[in-house]
Amino acid sequence: MADNKATLTVGDKVIELPVLTGTAGHPVIDVRSLGANGYFTFDPGFMATGSCESDITYIDGAKGILLHRGYPIDELARDADYLEVCYMLLHGEAPSADEYAKFKQTITHHTLVHDQVNNFFRGFRRDAHPMAMLCGTVGAMSSFYHDDLNISDEDQRLRSAYRLVAKMPTLVAMCYKYNIGQPFVYPRNDLSYSENFLNMMFSVPAEQYKISPAVARAVDRIFTLHADHEQNASTSTVRLAGSSGANPYACIAAGVASLWGPAHGGANEACLNMLQEIGSVDRIPEFIERAKDKNDPFRLMGFGHRVYKNFDPRATVMRESCHEVLAELNIDDPLLEVAMELEKIALNDEYFAEKKLFPNVDFYSGIILKAIGIPTNMFTCIFALARTVGWISHWHEMLSQPGQKIGRPRQLYTGHAQRPFNKIDK
Repeated sequence: MADNKATLTVGDKVIELPVLTGTAGHPVIDVRSLGANGYFTFDPGFMATGSCESDITYIDGAKGILLHRGYPIDELARDADYLEVCYMLLHGEAPSADEYAKFKQTITHHTLVHDQVNNFFRGFRRDAHPMAMLCGTVGAMSSFYHDDLNISDEDQRLRSAYRLVAKMPTLVAMCYKYNIGQPFVYPRNDLSYSENFLNMMFSVPAEQYKISPAVARAVDRIFTLHADHEQNASTSTVRLAGSSGANPYACIAAGVASLWGPAHGGANEACLNMLQEIGSVDRIPEFIERAKDKNDPFRLMGFGHRVYKNFDPRATVMRESCHEVLAELNIDDPLLEVAMELEKIALNDEYFAEKKLFPNVDFYSGIILKAIGIPTNMFTCIFALARTVGWISHWHEMLSQPGQKIGRPRQLYTGHAQRPFNKIDK
């Protein structure tokens, strides 16, 4: 609501702009009337622009706060499972026991993809990047539900949302199996969401995969901690695509494509690449010193966060799962030794404490995924799997709000002013 007004003076022209306040966060200056007055704002990267009104997720980076529907992320990661979080992101409230049971059953019984999707994979090269396959197959899902794509119908929107949440683990596992030349594994209704994903990833016809409860719990937490993160690049992409009236599968495919960018979804993969560059525990002091040297291009990946200026609230819970998984699996991997020693040094070094460069969620999730045998080129696919519910929740929210318009940013034009064109023979 508008509590007061801001005054903008341009020459002798005075423009009054309402100042809006939400339930939390900074006040927002409503600049929608600027265009009618002959002006636009200039904000590359939208660093100071509120693009929408939302009640799904709230972040306070300075205080290390992340809330989904008002619930703190650390409490959700410890006391809820991923499907509970999916329900509250989509419906606005935590589910009752009956609502959860019904929702879980719905998701469980929609995990199977149409058999013809198998044929799509045959068209990809054997060594195609998993994200390339995921982009294509998610977008192609709309071809199977063309009679259920009325985005003005709330029931159809929710059915699409349920299908996407349910089928994304199946598609991601299919991307992995196709890459390594193994047959696809069908989903099982007797397993939990994370257990089913692990089974589809690692089962083979000759031997059933033994699911570790600690690993399944850690994967469920990875999903929960990546479920939504407010108006980031991929979520904004989904909203912008959705503003045109595009179907939900096309919008989520657009989100997958945006997430594929290394500046967005590749953080935990970059962290593993950094650990490989360090190579061994005895080389850590050298790289620590390089990280402290502002003239050295080397940066510690997986430490600090662009949004969280104090600490990443997701990292504390992820750290617990990381150490639990490593203790249970007891893996002898030099890379994981490097990671644990690097964590110990960074947590006790005054320089990192002063700069707030604490290990973030990407650091720990990358280590967990590496430990359970998931290759780095699959990391962003798993991020996309987890984030699908956030994307589709924002899409559903946007279409539920009255008066939505197609997104149409403006620009600061710096090209030629109007000039005459000479025909080529002149």
